Amino acid sequence: MPDAPPSPFDPATAYHEAGHAAVALALDRPVHRVSVLPNQDLLGKCEFRKGVQRPTDDWIETEILISLAGMVAEARHTGKYDRSAADRDLRYARKLMLYRASERSLDRFERRMVAKTENLLNDDGVWRAVELMAAELMKLGVISGRAAAHFYKMATT
Repeated sequence: MPDAPPSPFDPATAYHEAGHAAVALALDRPVHRVSVLPNQDLLGKCEFRKGVQRPTDDWIETEILISLAGMVAEARHTGKYDRSAADRDLRYARKLMLYRASERSLDRFERRMVAKTENLLNDDGVWRAVELMAAELMKLGVISGRAAAHFYKMATT
């Protein structure tokens, strides 16, 4: 039986965007859509539902963790951190981090948040959700928030 044709989508991008989605769902942030269809500005995108965000103990930390999750998931898949590919996410996360840390302690705080994100993604169920979402993104290029939630639930229950 012949092998399936290679995907036109970048696996690192699929894991990156799936990482955002899985951590968002782990932190009760509803996902609207996940895409690895590149455009002029982005290689992929994870969109969240508007107006459906639940209040949390620390909204800023939740946003930071979700922002870092793409880079961390991609690194877990590829074996290396690509800070340049995650530049937009990192700039957003560091902007939020300034609400919790001074400029002087920003690097140390970022390392702490990356470690926390790694811990979230090291959960077997959350990582399995990333793998399922990334595989579907490699096939289709886009998945709905409903599909992302389905994969997350399937992987974590």
